[in-house]
Amino acid sequence: MVEVIAFGNPVYDEIITPVVRTNGRVLSGCSTNACLALGRLGRTTALVGRVGTDYADQFQSDLIRYGITPFVERASQTGGFKLVYDSRGDRTLDVLGVAEPITMVPDMVATAAAVVVGPILQETSLELIHTIRTRTQAPIFLDPQGLLRRIGADGRIEHFLPVEFAAIAPLCHVIKANEVEAKVITGVDPRNDPVLATRRLRETGCAIAIVTIAEAGSQIDDGDRSIAIPAFPTDARDPTGAGDTYMAGFLHAYLADPSDLFRAGCTGAATASIWIEYTGPDAPITLAEVERRTALLVQQNR
Repeated sequence: MVEVIAFGNPVYDEIITPVVRTNGRVLSGCSTNACLALGRLGRTTALVGRVGTDYADQFQSDLIRYGITPFVERASQTGGFKLVYDSRGDRTLDVLGVAEPITMVPDMVATAAAVVVGPILQETSLELIHTIRTRTQAPIFLDPQGLLRRIGADGRIEHFLPVEFAAIAPLCHVIKANEVEAKVITGVDPRNDPVLATRRLRETGCAIAIVTIAEAGSQIDDGDRSIAIPAFPTDARDPTGAGDTYMAGFLHAYLADPSDLFRAGCTGAATASIWIEYTGPDAPITLAEVERRTALLVQQNR
C-alpha cells in the first residue's frame, strides 16, 4: 500500500550555486523531492503530476529507479527552472518550461496515510485540493510555494498571495512555508519575529503551521505551543529542495508520533541537512543518518 501520495508537477531544473553547477537539467520539484526523501526513510510513495513528451520517458525511468509510483498526465511541455543562487543564498528563477494544472486524483488517495500537496507553479487548484479533501480522511500537508508564484513581465518568477489561498488553507492539516512565503502570506518577516509569523500562518486555518528560516532553524505552532527547532549545522552546497525534504522528514516522524512535534521538526531539519550537502536527486539520505542527526538535535536542545 502507498503510504504517502503527493500532488505536484515534477520539474527538470538547471541549478547554479557559488560552489556547484548541474550538468544540464536534473529531476526536482517540491512533491518529487519529498517523495525521494520519504522513500529513503522507508515510506512508500506515489507522485501525481504532468510531464511533457520531452522528458516523459526519462521521468518514467527515474521514478521506477527511485521506487516512486507514478501517476502521470501528459503536458505540452515539462516544467523547469534555471535557479541561480548568490553567496547569501538568495536566488533568481527563470522559467524553462511550464506544465498544465493537474486534474487526476487517483483512487488510492482514499487509503493513503498522508497527502502532500506541493505545487511548483499554479498546478494544484482550489478545486483539486477540495476534491482530494473529500476523498480522504488523511492529513494534507501543504507546501504553498507554487501557489504563491506567477511569471512576471520579465519572465522570472515573482511572489503574490492569490485570493484562493484563504479557502485552501483550512483544507490542510499542516502548512509549511519558508521565510519568503510566510512573509507573503502573513505580512510578518520571520527573521524578525518567527513566533508571530508562524502563529499568523496557523490562523489562516490549518492545524499546524511551520515556518523554515534556513540556517536560523524553523518554528512550529499548533495553537497550544510555539516550538523553536534548531537547524543542523552543515556545509550547504545547494539549498534547492531544503524545504521539500524538511517536509518529508517532518511527515515521516509525525506519522510515527503526532504528539512529538519537536522531534518531528528535528527530523525535518536532519533530513534537509543531508539533502543540501549534495545537488540533484541522489543525495544519500538514509534512515540511520537521519536518526543520528535527529538524536543530536534533540539531546542538545530539549
